Amino acid sequence: MNKDTFDRISLVDFEYISRPGERPDPVCLVVVDFKTQEQKRFWRDELNCLPQPPYTIDDNSLIVSYYAPAELGCHLSLGWNLPANILDLYSEFRWLTNGSRPPCGNGLLGALTYFGIACMASNEKETMRDLVLQGPPWTMDQQQSILDYCASDVMALGQLLKVMLPHLDMPRALLRGRYMKAVSHMEHNGIPIDVDALGSLRNNWEDIQDSLINQIDRSYGVFDGRTFKHDLWERFVTENDIPWPRLESGNLDLKDETFREMARMHPSVAPIRELRLALSQLRLSNLEVGIDGRNRCMLSPFSSKTGRNQPSNSKYIFGPSVWLRGLIRPKPGMGIAYIDWEQQEFGIAAALSQDSRMMEAYQSGDPYLAFAKQVGSVPEEATKASHSAEREKFKACVLAVQYGMGHMSLAQRIGCPDWEAKELLRLHRTTYEKFWTWSDSVADHAELERHLWTVFGWQIHYPGEVNPRSARNFPMQANGAEMLRLACCFATESGIKVCAPVHDAILIEFELSGEEDVVVATQEWMRASSAEVLGGFELRTEALIVRYPDRYMDKRGREMWDNVWSIIAEIEQTGNIPSPGG
Repeated sequence: MNKDTFDRISLVDFEYISRPGERPDPVCLVVVDFKTQEQKRFWRDELNCLPQPPYTIDDNSLIVSYYAPAELGCHLSLGWNLPANILDLYSEFRWLTNGSRPPCGNGLLGALTYFGIACMASNEKETMRDLVLQGPPWTMDQQQSILDYCASDVMALGQLLKVMLPHLDMPRALLRGRYMKAVSHMEHNGIPIDVDALGSLRNNWEDIQDSLINQIDRSYGVFDGRTFKHDLWERFVTENDIPWPRLESGNLDLKDETFREMARMHPSVAPIRELRLALSQLRLSNLEVGIDGRNRCMLSPFSSKTGRNQPSNSKYIFGPSVWLRGLIRPKPGMGIAYIDWEQQEFGIAAALSQDSRMMEAYQSGDPYLAFAKQVGSVPEEATKASHSAEREKFKACVLAVQYGMGHMSLAQRIGCPDWEAKELLRLHRTTYEKFWTWSDSVADHAELERHLWTVFGWQIHYPGEVNPRSARNFPMQANGAEMLRLACCFATESGIKVCAPVHDAILIEFELSGEEDVVVATQEWMRASSAEVLGGFELRTEALIVRYPDRYMDKRGREMWDNVWSIIAEIEQTGNIPSPGG
């Protein structure tokens, strides 16, 4: 891109008040014309009088910012249309440096420092941001200081654009900017929350925790008061023949990631894992819910190495334990739909590797049972009901490949001899030979070239040691992220109210009178986005529809949800406590 690609390039920065769960409250705006260097400043009272932005936002114009959802969120708060073209230097800095760790982080100051551009000291910037966040009234001198501070960021943005331009892949950068518009819509919409139920949880949380310990730990005996005792857990896993992973020190590995994986292999571990999460990680006061009863927080797009969103686990309703998602509840007259791609990673792997047998298995509708049929372990007429045990083994094998598990971990997971797990993995390699040739080439390329990328250009560099398992998984995860981003763009641009992106799913909201059209349209957009990413290969979707007065419920969290509400009913002993199902 050069200065003549667009008729006008505007550098834009807002200062705004950000309150937990609320939409941004614009304080001021500074805009600079990149070509002429003309600068315009607007205070909040002026902004509220403008029906549209004081800069052109048509197809021939480009808006440049750093973390665009902030600026675009201010557009939506002010009732302004969104620009046709966005260049977000935050996403491009993340793209440019992905896989390394910029010494001063990924914020604007970090990017400026990375390129050797002089900038405001971080403590001075923090002081000014605090002045903005304190809210009105501001003195005239304070208003001038805030405008000057905002202008300094815009001027720095212009310098950053000059040094970054030669490095950018503009068509794909604009595609990432397009997703930032979708993010601004999703952050603006938020997720409907049952605030009465949330209030009951918050008011009774300490008593709930004590009761949960009493209920759940009676089968384990591993808590002393509210303290999880490592030695008692070691005794439990030993007595129950659970081969728990250990650290180099010899102590049990007690990270939640380990608990999550062991809970998949050994269902008896799951209740203790949920209890540990409830006691140690869940801070209900951190869940950001606005006065309108909607959960909103930064979705933090492009924050992971695979380009996925990484919103705060404590602020986002899809971050904590799955049982808490029961707080998601549509308002009267409304419904929500959680729409996800079925076996997304399997389908992506099949399409990218062009493994015809793998694609055939995906298109059968049940790739796990199809795998078993392809190797002759079950008859062609087998169904999920008639051969559930065999299907579960082959499903575990497929997931083991996706997680990068070896035969020992697979044997533990499905409770089979080591030789049987080895045989299952061998069957996967021989059945999907083309996939494994492709996967090996991905790992080799990462090792030799130190670089991988997706079909739409999201890239990762490997400056240090390459983890082969991570490298093999990158194409599935990162192209899955591309697929989700594109689906969010399609849906929001067609007027569908998208509330949240959730890994391989989208949460939408609709009026009950228009339910069928909206859900079908979203599924069509998701199929179209999979085809765009996978060269015409379409992935199936499944929709979980929830209509008022029902609430969303992840089946993995149903038991804990029911336990919690039985405790609340007992504590409060009133007739107006929300029931588990209602």
